Amino acid sequence: MDEMEELKARVKKLNAQATQLKMDLHDLSEDLPTGWENIPEVAKRTFDAYQALSAARARLK
Repeated sequence: MDEMEELKARVKKLNAQATQLKMDLHDLSEDLPTGWENIPEVAKRTFDAYQALSAARARLK
């Protein structure tokens, strides 16, 4: 697999992870006030995932 194909696969994987974390954050918000103490952890993971996705997409261009 060439570098471009590997990068496309990485973007696809990161997109799936970021989307799942977005849904996790959404689900957490719907259950509030239950689980409020998990907000920083889930938000950080979501932020990191979208940051990595953004960087990978920029490299793809």
